[in-house]
Amino acid sequence: MLDGGLSAWRDAGLPVSTEPDPLEPGDVVVRPGSLPVLDADGAARVAQEGLLLDARPPERFRGESEPIDPVAGHVPGATNLPMGELVRPDGRLLPPDELRERLHALGLHASDATPVGTYCGSGVTAAHTALALAAIGVPAVPYIGWWSEWATAPARPVAPGA
Repeated sequence: MLDGGLSAWRDAGLPVSTEPDPLEPGDVVVRPGSLPVLDADGAARVAQEGLLLDARPPERFRGESEPIDPVAGHVPGATNLPMGELVRPDGRLLPPDELRERLHALGLHASDATPVGTYCGSGVTAAHTALALAAIGVPAVPYIGWWSEWATAPARPVAPGA
């Protein structure tokens, strides 16, 4: 992942082209299960026993707005930490000390053994949040069903408000 995205690449004066690069064969083997992930039951457990971070904007977390899914709210016990609060205006991650301060404000220290999970609406900002936490030594496991899965299961409880 490039911290700051394409803008950072361009700002660094690196080349950009619309022409395809010639492909070189690689040797990467991708195997299912090679990275830890949470299912819905795991996310519920982390919300109760650790820190489950909802990376969506506050209005979606509180259930005031839900532009995508049929149900608004959040996983009971989750804590809102919008991914946008972990980046600078240019899209780059905050410096490590500032990232640690954000977690400390939520009651978590990088040295804690507290289980940490992340989720959002579709996976993008939850993955980015997990990456930001990994940058400061906090392992965070994404819930891969995201809010979209949670909200469509009638038996799953939904929490509104802050």
